[in-house]
Amino acid sequence: MAEEIRAESYVGFDSITQQIEHKLLKRGFQFNVIVVGQTGLGKSTLINTIFASHLIDSKGRFASDEPVRQTTEIQAVSHVIVENGVKLRLNIVDTPGYGDQVNNENCWDPIIKYIKDQHSAYLRKELTAMRDRYIQDTRIHCCLYFINPTGHALRPIDVIVMKKLSEVVNVVPVIAKSDSLTPEERERFKAKIREELQYDNIRLYPFDTDEDDEEEVQLNAAIRNIIPFAVVGSENNVIIDGKSVRGRRNRWGVVNVEDPNHCEFMNLRNFLTRTHLQDLIETTAQIHYEAFRSKQLLALKEGVNQRPAQAQQ
Repeated sequence: MAEEIRAESYVGFDSITQQIEHKLLKRGFQFNVIVVGQTGLGKSTLINTIFASHLIDSKGRFASDEPVRQTTEIQAVSHVIVENGVKLRLNIVDTPGYGDQVNNENCWDPIIKYIKDQHSAYLRKELTAMRDRYIQDTRIHCCLYFINPTGHALRPIDVIVMKKLSEVVNVVPVIAKSDSLTPEERERFKAKIREELQYDNIRLYPFDTDEDDEEEVQLNAAIRNIIPFAVVGSENNVIIDGKSVRGRRNRWGVVNVEDPNHCEFMNLRNFLTRTHLQDLIETTAQIHYEAFRSKQLLALKEGVNQRPAQAQQ
């Protein structure tokens, strides 16, 4: 390992961080999210609430006697959101509600295939002789997995799908519409889910690495103690104590979405945008995509090696 030496006078290379920031601000950032869960759990509403923008239309009922509208195929919607001069190109992938059919065998296959297809498209562009300077990145950085707030346990299909997804993408589980549970029911449900995830050896994001410092390790441990995030989404404002806040009314009163005492929405949003956004992007490239890339290139190499042997026969 090279010896660390302090310069005897100011050189100026410490400004490289400002140079990097300047280039990145001009280029902007790409973040790709996929939402997975059964129909009617408020997936679209939560995404709109997280990014404080109307990005995707809700499939919820307009009237109580109206049937729930469903997403019937995988759909990607792209937007550019600007905040204090920072451009975020946000790609949201909505998936059909799974587990709604009588026969749900392999209902997760189209979602897994879509995620792998984005890896494959990136690899093809990466291996092109005259590749673009900046490859358009559609690789999925985060999967928000919506859990029905039953208060009992995960459905067997939830266990299977989360296990399959965790092998190819960063999975972040959320308990949707958590205001349907009392605080006591919510905590019991969260503890039960954590037990099931550990029992079934489902490895969820965030992951600790050798590069993490003590503060990052502690932050990740705190996040794992919260997961799954019990959340409530709302695009509407309600009046609480004379103030207009984002929330919704239920049978117990008014839920303030941004009040940590009411739900864990703020924990989720801070996690996704303020503390782990860059790590989600890097983990996708360094772990999930790298595993896919290695497997594909090894298969390609084996195919090439087999051809001479077949030609000699």
